[in-house]
Amino acid sequence: MFDNLSTRLQAIFTNLTGKGRLSEADVDAAMREIRMALLEADVNYKVVKEFVARVRGRAIGVDVMRALRRARP
Repeated sequence: MFDNLSTRLQAIFTNLTGKGRLSEADVDAAMREIRMALLEADVNYKVVKEFVARVRGRAIGVDVMRALRRARP
């Protein structure tokens, strides 16, 4: 279960890294995929809903490269 979730999330992030700036459509598509991956991994629906809402709000318009550089140690 965790391998499948990890693989799906890596694929989603790989698709996003090729973009310089995230549009609302990019975020919506990624959030849809993340939501499905988490639900298929039996994560509680309320947790998924809250997580997706928080990430979506923070991700729109963010420079992908700047965000990725900050996230790495």
